[in-house]
Amino acid sequence: MGEYVILSETSGKIHVIEVVNESKKYKGLGVFNSKKILSSLSIGDEVLIGQKYLKILPPKLPELVKGMTRRAQTISSKDAGFLISKLGVGPGDTVIEAGLGSGGLSLHLARVLGDKGHLITAEPRIEHSDVGLLNLERASKCFPEFPKHTHFDSLVETIELDGKSDAVILDMPEHKAAILSCSSHLCIGGRLACYAPTTAQLEICWKACEKAGLEIEWAGELIDREWGVTSKGGMRPVNGPIGHTAFLLIAQKR
Repeated sequence: MGEYVILSETSGKIHVIEVVNESKKYKGLGVFNSKKILSSLSIGDEVLIGQKYLKILPPKLPELVKGMTRRAQTISSKDAGFLISKLGVGPGDTVIEAGLGSGGLSLHLARVLGDKGHLITAEPRIEHSDVGLLNLERASKCFPEFPKHTHFDSLVETIELDGKSDAVILDMPEHKAAILSCSSHLCIGGRLACYAPTTAQLEICWKACEKAGLEIEWAGELIDREWGVTSKGGMRPVNGPIGHTAFLLIAQKR
């Protein structure tokens, strides 16, 4: 058993448990010694903790995202997958991400960059970065490969970086200064993405990218519409809001 274990409740709720030889309190599960209970078990085994039966699952990306510690609102998996695809990043690339927040997007980036990649994160709010760095530390112990990681407790436009990056992703209250600064760090053909909660911010991002000499490739939103089986058979959209999270923009340095 590794340093972290994934426990799944019958409801689907995920717990990411550090295996340590001491009694600790785990939210939703109570106090127990994880090493004594879990170290002899394997993937697929079932264990009773308190009054809950839990299944041990492999520490894959979806489980780490679902069970991550959260503080700031995270970029959803649907948006993370779209950004990674549109930016074209993969093994060995260097990616700048600001801000880190709780690290939801960072987990997806770390999974695709591999051992030869480099993830550079910036987050001036320590109360948020403490959570994001914890989630990344967990992932570094669970993923078979993990990139080099450099973190700055500051605004991305104030840091000095060596070399060029393949992509920049900006999720912050004010994008303009970061766009103008980070565009100079992009290699030719590299892309910059903005995550903007409002249309006003999206317009600012668009104009700032043009001012920085970047070419807008795509701007818009992604809608997540879940379906389920009905009681009388067949399927239909489930009740609930349409899954809009934010407006996205992709621009390229040419």
